[in-house]
Formats: sequence, structure tokens, C-alpha cells
Amino acid sequence: MSSEILVVDDEAPIADLVELYLQNEGFTVHKFAAAVPALAHVKASPPDLAILDVMLPDMDGFTLCRTLREEHLFPILMLTARVEDMDKITGLTLGADDYITKPFNPLELTARVKTQLRRYTRYNRPPQEEALEFDIRGLQISRETHKCFLYGQEVSLTPLEFSILWHLCARQGRVVPSEELFEAAWGERYMDSNNTVMSHIARLREKLREPSRKPKFIKTVWGVGYTIE
Repeated sequence: MSSEILVVDDEAPIADLVELYLQNEGFTVHKFAAAVPALAHVKASPPDLAILDVMLPDMDGFTLCRTLREEHLFPILMLTARVEDMDKITGLTLGADDYITKPFNPLELTARVKTQLRRYTRYNRPPQEEALEFDIRGLQISRETHKCFLYGQEVSLTPLEFSILWHLCARQGRVVPSEELFEAAWGERYMDSNNTVMSHIARLREKLREPSRKPKFIKTVWGVGYTIE
């Protein structure tokens, strides 16, 4: 089932352009030129993500954002011609997840929509769909406490290191590509020239006291990715 995207913008050419690019990516788009009918639609059928213009004829986008946040957690992206830093801060403070100014690159907008949907899906998945902790040969990691222990001693991990290790543990026995690890931890599209995953894996191995030649936990499958067997 395709994700439902709400677009609220009274500039028809802009709304049509956003709709075209999102539909090309398989999204279902619901367009509105004003806030009130958009709110009525959300009440009847909440979307998976909303794109809101700040300047609307019946209600400013900030107020619309705040109203939506009273009952809904789906990602909100502010799309506006206003570039002042205070406007950006206001939108983010009221609950917006991202902010992009006009004129914009439709491909960038589409990429940001995908990023926000990935993050929302990852962090708002029902608890019963995933284990809350793993214990792999003395390596214990808990999503509930966000802590990691190695043979009973706590290992201090950064949020990114924790996300990488958790993703590997949750897929124990499977080779996880670097692209998947990067997109799971950073929520952004992987670039071929990016060696960020490799450097974070190296730091993780140091913290887990892994020998470089024969690691016990995180193993490299050359040309493919990483695995915890």
C-alpha cells in the first residue's frame, strides 16, 4: 500500500509540481489550498506525512502544524518562501520535522519525504513487532533501556553506534549491506563514496574489544557488508 501524503498549498503550480513528483515515486497525494478542508480530511483519514505551506488563506501553516500535532504524530514538512531563521525555529518548535524553502528542487523534496517516512516507520513501530533486547554470546543490548553490556560490563555507545549494533543484532545471521546500515542509522540516502559506516564499525569493534583480524561479533563480508553470526 502506498503512503498517503497531504499537501496544503494555495499556489496551484507548486502543489501540482509536488503532486507530480510524489506520484512518480508511488505516493498517493491529497491536495488542499486551505487549512480548514485539510483538517477535515485528516480527521476522516490521517495521512502518513504532511507538507504544509506557511502562507495559507484561512490559517497560517504554523497554526495548522500546531493543530495537527495535538492529535497526530505523522511527519510534517514545512514548505514556504519565508527564509528567516526565526520562521524555521518556530515551525520546528511547533512540531514540524523538516523545513524547505521555495524555490526548491523537487528531487530534494522527494528525498526528504522518503527520509521522514523511514524515520517515522522505524521509531514508531509497535513494540510487539520487534524484540526489546538481544543476548548474543555475552553481548547484551536492550532497546528499552538503550544500554549495551559485554560480559556484564556496560559499554558506552553513541546513539549512532547503538543503532548500528542494534540493527545488526536484530538481523543476526544475515549479511547486512553498508547501504542498509547507513540508511537505518542515519535515515539518509547512502552515497557510494561514504566511508562513515566503516569508521563507525571500527569504533564499535574497539569498544567491544574485538581483535581486528578475527572479530568475535561484527564480521566483515567483503564486498557485501557486515554480519553478527
